Amino acid sequence: MGGAGAANVRRLVIVGAGPRAIMLLERIVARSGEAVGTSDARAVGAPRLHVELIDPHPPGAGRIWRRAQSPLLKLNSMARDVTVFTDDSCTIDGPIRPGPSLIEWAELWRSGELAATGRGIEIDDEVAAAEARGLRGDSFPTRRLHSYYLEWFYRRTVAEAPSGVTVRWRADTVARVSPENRVTLASGLELDADGIVYALGHTGREPDAATAALIDAARSERLQYVPPAFTADADLSQLGAGDDVIVRGMGLAAVDLVVLLTQGRGGRFVDDDDGVLRYVASGREPRLHLGSRRGVPYRSKVSSAIQGDAPQREVLTAAAIAELVARPGLIDFEADVWPLIAGELLHGHYRELFTGHPDRVVGDWPTFRTVLQSHAWDDPALLEAIAATVPDPLDRFDVASLDRPLAAAAFADRDDAHERVRAHIVTDLHLRTTPERSAAQGVFLAALLSYLALADVPAERWNERSRAVSLPVRWHTFFSYVASGPPAHRLEEFLALADAGVLRFLGPDIDVRVDPGRGFVASSPRVPGETVARSLVDAWLPGSGAAHSDNPVLRALARRQGSAARVLTDADGRVVTAEGVPTASVFALGPFTSLPESGAFTRPGSNALSIRQTDRTAGAIVAAVLDAAVPLVRVT
Repeated sequence: MGGAGAANVRRLVIVGAGPRAIMLLERIVARSGEAVGTSDARAVGAPRLHVELIDPHPPGAGRIWRRAQSPLLKLNSMARDVTVFTDDSCTIDGPIRPGPSLIEWAELWRSGELAATGRGIEIDDEVAAAEARGLRGDSFPTRRLHSYYLEWFYRRTVAEAPSGVTVRWRADTVARVSPENRVTLASGLELDADGIVYALGHTGREPDAATAALIDAARSERLQYVPPAFTADADLSQLGAGDDVIVRGMGLAAVDLVVLLTQGRGGRFVDDDDGVLRYVASGREPRLHLGSRRGVPYRSKVSSAIQGDAPQREVLTAAAIAELVARPGLIDFEADVWPLIAGELLHGHYRELFTGHPDRVVGDWPTFRTVLQSHAWDDPALLEAIAATVPDPLDRFDVASLDRPLAAAAFADRDDAHERVRAHIVTDLHLRTTPERSAAQGVFLAALLSYLALADVPAERWNERSRAVSLPVRWHTFFSYVASGPPAHRLEEFLALADAGVLRFLGPDIDVRVDPGRGFVASSPRVPGETVARSLVDAWLPGSGAAHSDNPVLRALARRQGSAARVLTDADGRVVTAEGVPTASVFALGPFTSLPESGAFTRPGSNALSIRQTDRTAGAIVAAVLDAAVPLVRVT
């Protein structure tokens, strides 16, 4: 390829071609129409835009959502709650270009309307096609089916690009990016670019010290250890039938792990005549011993509907955020913001309880709202007021118990810990899936509104502890635990596996050590006894620290910038140099950046942070790449 400005063509290279990259591409296409003109009315001298997406995995799904993975693995969102399109709820500067949600797309596909447009897609996997034919709005789709939706979106975006915009995907890997924006691919090809975008999504990472020590110890003791990884990519073949396996982590990665080691090895679930789910083992499963800091799985997805007053922010309001931003000094998440979020969660629960189920409380919502507003979220007196007003203990809610449900529990032995965790799962399913317990939906929506509200705090206003730990670790993990857990049926499967003896719960505060001659030993200071196994799986995703990513170009970018954790960007997504100066030609979007993590695809009608950020970054990219007058500042 010739020089970056040859023949008045501006060239943009996007590193990555997964959901985040293609949603950015759609926004770039939407925003670039006037700048490049059209075949009918091209501005005199208007530049053309050529976009290269570089990814070894097919565009759309990328690595995480690729088609080449087990058909058992699913999204943890319902089909009606997944979209990649802008809609009328989006407060963005770019054009609104609506399109179907995942369930609407499936309905168009099976009716033939998608094919009739001339821009349909063939679902050539019969298992995925059968799923599409039976998909409902409240179904949790497989990643395989989702990959078709994402591929179709990519194809549609390219097909609808104005004639002044061309797009090419290269099945390759970026090996190096020079300070002059020369991109070298693993194949040896070199591309000159007027702009670079790092849109890699989630990457792996080099082992941290603790993980490296476990790898070495396992090798020395001839143990089987599976370090943190994307579950679909992990080598599970070393975990044999009947082997005892300690599993640390009880989030979504652990759920996928359990699926692959049970159903993935030929086991199946059946409904007994009494309606109880039962697991029929294949005999190829290992015995899984699950534990974590909390000791319980992520909370089930909520399936109830709001029956009372509409959710709204009452504590973490726009005025409250404006007050925080306006005051001198940096903002600390733990001291300044967490109490507001906790108060918002309390309001979300009790608003729905009092207005949706007034027969189950004493008094009315305006009165109890005053009680909430006159107490700190963790005031013991608030718990007393709740007990006096809410007769049913299952209707009572406090944030500390939501976060650490077993914090005050004492366990007689390992069997007691197992049964207590099992009972917790049963209660959690009841609270989050039955219509009469819709207050759980109030909590979920309060958490979601709080998540969106934090985007209004400029990144530079957070202190270092908040940027490095509180936001990406404490808050993101808590939000995922409360609002982004597995479908309810996955936890029902956990119960069936526990009843079948395939799965055991170890309880909270689990620690694992290597005992020479014995193997991995899992124990808890609160649970008498130990669990010994020759195999250990750390079932969580690799950390997102950019400087330790297993992607060499992301690692090089972070280290040139002097950033140990996340790539620093401005609000438009421009990468900031080591001297603190935003570049004009290098951009980054994703969990490895200092921007608020917002995912890629999102819920329809939610004015999603991901779409707002993507549109803003796309606008900055189009202005930088297509405006020849913009002086380029290189990352050196």
